[in-house]
Amino acid sequence: MSIRQKVLFKIKSLELDKVEAPKKVSTYFGQNTFSMEAMEKHISKGTFEAFQTWISEGKTISLVQANEIADAMKDWAIAKGATYYTHWFQPMTGLTAEKHDSFISITGPGKVIEKFSGNKLIQGEPDASSFPSGGIRATFEARGYTAWDPSSPAFIVESKLGKTLCIPTIFISYHGEALDKKLPLLRSDEALNKAAIGLLKLFGHKNVTKVFSTCGAEQEYFLIDKNYYNLRQDLIMTGRTLIGAPSPKGQQLEDQYFGTIKERVINFMFEVAEEAYKLGIPVMTRHNEVAPHQYEFAPVFEESNIAADHNQLLMELMKKVALKHGMVCLLHEKPFAGINGSGKHLNWSLADNQGNNLLNPGQTPEDNLQFLAVLAAVLRAVYLHGDLLRASVALAGNEHRLGANEAPPAIISVFLGEQLNSILDMIEKGVKSKVSKSDIMDFGIGRLPTFSKDSTDRNRTSPFAFTGAKFEFRAVGSSQNISTPIAIINTIIAESLDYVAEQIKKTAAAGKDFNAGVLQVISKIVKETKDIRFEGNNYSQEWVKEAKKRGLPNIASTYESLEVLTKKENIALFEKYKVFSKEELIARYHIWIHMYNLTLEIEANTLNEMVNASVVPAGYKYESLLAGTLDGLSKLQKSAGLKIDAAALKDKKEHLSDIVSKIYYVRRNAKEMISLLEKAGKVSNEKRAELYFKELKPLMEHIRRHVDALECVVSDDAWDLPKYREMLFIK
Repeated sequence: MSIRQKVLFKIKSLELDKVEAPKKVSTYFGQNTFSMEAMEKHISKGTFEAFQTWISEGKTISLVQANEIADAMKDWAIAKGATYYTHWFQPMTGLTAEKHDSFISITGPGKVIEKFSGNKLIQGEPDASSFPSGGIRATFEARGYTAWDPSSPAFIVESKLGKTLCIPTIFISYHGEALDKKLPLLRSDEALNKAAIGLLKLFGHKNVTKVFSTCGAEQEYFLIDKNYYNLRQDLIMTGRTLIGAPSPKGQQLEDQYFGTIKERVINFMFEVAEEAYKLGIPVMTRHNEVAPHQYEFAPVFEESNIAADHNQLLMELMKKVALKHGMVCLLHEKPFAGINGSGKHLNWSLADNQGNNLLNPGQTPEDNLQFLAVLAAVLRAVYLHGDLLRASVALAGNEHRLGANEAPPAIISVFLGEQLNSILDMIEKGVKSKVSKSDIMDFGIGRLPTFSKDSTDRNRTSPFAFTGAKFEFRAVGSSQNISTPIAIINTIIAESLDYVAEQIKKTAAAGKDFNAGVLQVISKIVKETKDIRFEGNNYSQEWVKEAKKRGLPNIASTYESLEVLTKKENIALFEKYKVFSKEELIARYHIWIHMYNLTLEIEANTLNEMVNASVVPAGYKYESLLAGTLDGLSKLQKSAGLKIDAAALKDKKEHLSDIVSKIYYVRRNAKEMISLLEKAGKVSNEKRAELYFKELKPLMEHIRRHVDALECVVSDDAWDLPKYREMLFIK
C-alpha cells in the first residue's frame, strides 16, 4: 500500500463544538477594530474633530493630539488583551509584514508600565534591507520607515495565546520612496479626488468636497485536505500542482457551481466569516465555484484603501482558519491544471461625500448626462492605457489563468451591454432613435433617456465589464494584492476625467450650450474609443482575430506586459499625478521581473526533485514488475511449454517498452530543464524572463505530459503522490 493510500483512510471531518445560539453579527461586527466610533468614545471631542478634519481635508493633527489618540488606542487594545503592537504594512512582496513591539516601558529595577506615544504611533523603523526595492536602496542601506495610515482603522489579531494591535501603515525608504503597495494607492485616490471634483463642479456640484474609488474584491480559492497537501512538494513550494493527471470527473457536469456546500467546508466558512466580522470585514456572499473544491467569498463595497487592507486580512484569515479545520486554502491562480483557476474579480466604482455613485446612470436626463461623461472618461482611460491594466495583473500565476476559457484573455476590452451601447451609438451618429417604447433621445435640447440602474446583462468573459453602477475588472489574480490594480485604474481614470473636463471648458469658451457641449465631447470620445468596446464572447478565436484587426494588444507573457512600465509616456503619466516617481516605477518593473524569475526557478527545481525522487522511482518499480512478469512468462513458455497468445505477449512487450520510453523522456527533459536554468543564470533578468516564458515553461509542460501519462498506468500502490481525483473530491 502506498503512502497516499494510507493517508486516504485517515482523512475524516473534524468534530467541532456545536454553537447552540450564535450571536447576531450586528452585536460584534468590528469589535476588534479601533473604529471611528471606538475612537470617539476614548478621546476628547476636540481631538476627535481634529482627527476627522485630518481624514477629510488632510490637516495633520498635533503631537499632543497624536499622544492622546495613541494612549487611547493602547488602553483600548490592552483592555482587549493585547500586549504587543505592530506597524502592519504591505511591502513589494505583495504580502503583509509586521515587527512586534511590547507596550512595556522600564520605570525602574524590575518595574515596567504600559506606554505608547504619538511618535511611536505615527512612525516606526523596521529593517528594510531584506525587502524588495528594485534598486531604490542597496542591501547595506537598511533604514526604512513605516508611517501610520489614519484612514484605515487599527485592529487586533487574535492567536491562541495572545493578541496583537496592528496599525496599518505605509512603508518608505530613507529618502521617501514608496517601498510598499499602500502609498501609491493612497496617492492615486488623491489624484482621482481632484480630477473628479473638477468635473463635478462643471455640472454644478459645488457641495462635493471628496470623491473616492470604492471596491469589492470577489475572492476565489480552493480547499484541500492538509494530509494530501503535506504529501505534495509542489503545493508546499509553489502553491500549484506541477504534475497530476486529470480526474475522470472534473467540472464537466457543472454540479459544483452554487451546489450544496459540504458540512466540513461550511464549518470553515462560518468561522472565517465570524473572524472577518470581528475585524469589520463585510463578507456578504459565499458559495461553491465552478471547479471541484473551489469556493468564493465576496464583500460589500468599501473605500478602496480599506477594501485592499481587508482583502489582505481576509486571505490571511482563510489560510489560518483552514488549518484549524484540517485543510489548506490555496490562493494560487491555477493550482490544478485542466479545471478552472481562481481570480479576484475587482468591482470598481466612484462615490462622493454626498453618498452618490458616479457610475449610477440615475433617473433624470441631467444625471444621465453626467454619468455618460464619466463613462466616456472610463472608456478613454481603458482605450489609451489598456497596456497598463494588463501590466497590473502580470504575474507568473496569472499566466496560467488568463485566456484559458475560464478568465478573460490578455486582450483588454470593455463590455457595456446592449442598452448603453445603443445610447453611445446614437450619440456618435447624432441621430434620434428609440431606446425603449417611451424613451426618445433629443439632441436639440440635450435630453437623454432614463434607464434603470441595472442597465446591462453580464458578460462573464469580458476583462472590464460594466455590471450596473460599477465596472468589474475580472483579470486580477486570486493571490494578488489588489492595491496596484486599483492604483493604476484610479490614475488612468483621473487623467481622463481631467481631459473630459478640459474639453467641456473649451466648448463653453466657444459659446456652446452646456448640454450640447458635453454631448459633443462625449460623441468625440465615443468615436475615438469604439475599438475598445466588445459585446461578444472574449474566449472565441474570432475575437482574437478581430482584436488584432482593431490594433488591440494581446500580450500573453508577464515579461512583455511589464515592459510598459518603462515607457516614457507612462512614466510621465504617473509622475504628473504623483502616484509613482520614475524611480519607483522602474523599481517595480525590476522587482516584478525578478519575482517572476524566482517563481519559475522554484517551480522548475521543485519539479526536478519530484521527478527524480518520486515519479521515476515509482516508474522503475512498475517497470521492474512488468519486466519480471514478461521474463517469467517467456521462461515458462520455453521451459514448460506454456501456450501464450502471440498478440498478448506482444502487447506486454509494447507496454513495457512504452513505460521505459516515458521514464526516459521524463529524465531526459528534466536534465534539459536543469541545463536551461544554468544557461539562464548567465543572462540579465529581462532576458531570463523571456527565456523562461519561451523555453522553460513549454519544457516543464512537456515533462508534465509524460509524468501524467505514467501516473495513469503505474500501479496505484506504487504511486505516493496524491491524485487529482482524491484532492479535488475531499471527504
